[in-house]
Amino acid sequence: MNRRVLTLLLSGLLILGMAGCRPSTGASPEAGAVTLRLWVHQNPTFEAGYQALIDAYHQAHPNVTITMETFDYSTYIQTLQTAMPAGEEADIVQMFGTWVCGYAGRLAPAPADVMTVEQAQQLYYAAPIGGYICDDTLYGLPQEFNIEYGGVLVNRAMYEAAGLTYPPQWETMDDVLRDAQALVQRDAAGVMTVAGFDFISTDPTAFSFLAGILQRGGDYWNADHTGFTFNTPEARETLEWMLSTVTEWQVVDPVLFNDTTNWVGTAFFSGQAAIAYIGPWAVSMGLTDYPDFGEFGYFVLPHVGDEPIFVADSGWGLSVSPNSEHQDIAWDFVRFAAAEPANALQWNITSSTIPAIPENAESAELAQALPWITEELSQLPYGRYLGTMPDRDQVMYQIIYPHILNVLQQVETVDQALAAIDAEANATFR
Repeated sequence: MNRRVLTLLLSGLLILGMAGCRPSTGASPEAGAVTLRLWVHQNPTFEAGYQALIDAYHQAHPNVTITMETFDYSTYIQTLQTAMPAGEEADIVQMFGTWVCGYAGRLAPAPADVMTVEQAQQLYYAAPIGGYICDDTLYGLPQEFNIEYGGVLVNRAMYEAAGLTYPPQWETMDDVLRDAQALVQRDAAGVMTVAGFDFISTDPTAFSFLAGILQRGGDYWNADHTGFTFNTPEARETLEWMLSTVTEWQVVDPVLFNDTTNWVGTAFFSGQAAIAYIGPWAVSMGLTDYPDFGEFGYFVLPHVGDEPIFVADSGWGLSVSPNSEHQDIAWDFVRFAAAEPANALQWNITSSTIPAIPENAESAELAQALPWITEELSQLPYGRYLGTMPDRDQVMYQIIYPHILNVLQQVETVDQALAAIDAEANATFR
């Protein structure tokens, strides 16, 4: 999510978000003063978008007060895990869609007059809505297309200083890596100070691994989605290619650049990575932390195989607690925020996220406000839902990523890593 004329852009996005929401046109909430609580994870632009929706809803329904309570990401996960079994969660809960089916027993199904499964599948892209449908029941509405595959930030000044053509002219991944080789910088001792192509962070590493399997004709699911198939020729070819970027192309040092040291988003905006593989959501965070950063671009990487097939999480959205005393009003706000296209679009613009609604993703308003996001649009129809895993975060962050990092740091072989990923991921089903 990115670039251009920075501080002005961020300020403009916040103004758009605060002013652009449309009044509710759904069922009118009941009379009398009502107070609802909304839980969200901490993210400044997300919070600004939610506050704009809260203010607009209150303007249309003065009797309804919605208070927003925020948590840092790790604390939020822990809070959901402890509060929901106790029935102490807020009336409206921000959920990451891929978590939803794991919590479905503690969430309120969407009433038919809010939205049916069929209506939701018609309104949203397949990948975002996929996680909110559990056993043919709808448990919330998505607000974003959470794509972590295929998009990279490119530092224009570094590109031009290296004598490379900007915007990049990539047809294959070899083209990307050739440019990346020219962008690497080292100090007098040979230590890498600027990575040419940094992809070694949890999300880009894991999702490019899964996409590589699919694009090479394989799958990481078994036939009935009751287990994983990670120890395959397609997975091996993908992981060997990743290793080649370190050992042969030498465009990134996996000891100096990984999820805990020089995280890819920070590395890019602090000038330590010339090409950075990260979802567009990271741009708003980068511009907040580095408001004087120069011009950069967001581009889509070439794919392998015939089509850019990839998988995506079902992203952030809103669900309702079955313990809320005002479920009808809570659902009316969720519909207002996530299903009314104009309101949903303003939240996307303020939060710098890709819309879950196709008409919003293709809108001129989005292209004007967030021009980098338009680079991703051609990929979105190829996105598939990641699939319901027993523990998504464990599989992606505690199994796939650490083993791939071990391979890149050459403390595990490709075969050892694939055998371990396959065994450990399948153990999560037991």
